[in-house]
Amino acid sequence: MDDNSLKVGSNEMELVDFRILKQEENSVYEGIYGINVSKVREIIRVPELTDLPGTPDFIEGIFDLRDVVIPVVNLAKWMGITEPEEAKNNSRIIITEFNNVLIGFVVHEAKRIRRISWSDIEPATFMSGSGGLDSNKITGVTKIEDDNVLLILDLESVVQDLGLYSPDVDNIPEELETFSGIALVLDDSATARKIVKEALSKMGFSVVEAMDGEEGLTKLDELYKSYGENIADHLKIIISDVEMPRMDGFHFASNVKDDGRFEDIPIVFNSSISDHFSEGRGMEAGGEAYLVKFEASSFYNEVSRVVREHMKEEV
Repeated sequence: MDDNSLKVGSNEMELVDFRILKQEENSVYEGIYGINVSKVREIIRVPELTDLPGTPDFIEGIFDLRDVVIPVVNLAKWMGITEPEEAKNNSRIIITEFNNVLIGFVVHEAKRIRRISWSDIEPATFMSGSGGLDSNKITGVTKIEDDNVLLILDLESVVQDLGLYSPDVDNIPEELETFSGIALVLDDSATARKIVKEALSKMGFSVVEAMDGEEGLTKLDELYKSYGENIADHLKIIISDVEMPRMDGFHFASNVKDDGRFEDIPIVFNSSISDHFSEGRGMEAGGEAYLVKFEASSFYNEVSRVVREHMKEEV
């Protein structure tokens, strides 16, 4: 890995900075958005698309990319933005992969790659809306040059809205292994935390929740105050998302593994990022497993395996 590569635990991410233009009467406004590079396969010119009758108007169509059929979403239309006619001349498609789903998004310009610290990214809870978006469609905001604000879109919500992906929460093993003790769950998405909490509760765990890595470290300190050196007898596993404002999952894991109080607590990453590079980074950060959201059978099996192995090590 060269000096310009992201280091595990650095609490940084790389974003593709892209632009969406908005026509309002005689003026054109530029919206600045971002998506994690780990979710981007490639960026291409808009090819000839095949229409899909009966789909929402923000579905531009489909096309064949090396024998894989890719659905294409026009982000401006999805956001309810009126596009200036000239914007379409330079449009690009960002081909993404997350939750093991490939999908293309039409943007007006793919500008550059930015490296940003998660500590500079704030949750979008204060936003009532932007360009037809509500805060639930934005995973974070960060300031860039000239006092501009970049919005990190929750593209997973687009995929779910389209019905191209829905979490598999019902595929429960017939002989579900049950445990006792506490599981700590970190995820900035309330929906994701709810899904994971329900799964862990079925396995017998009581669940402590945190919205990001910083809050996760605070929850660990609180648990240590309650259980002291016997914390490993009570806290059986940590389930962590990767992309979270303020402190990401890899940086959180590095902090945990560097702290003698918690270094033996197993960590499982549970992320929408489905590339092998991120899986490797997760293992380097100290994870025992890396799961892609959310396939119930894999989740139950891997969590059971990790907890079982940890219990054997304690004996």
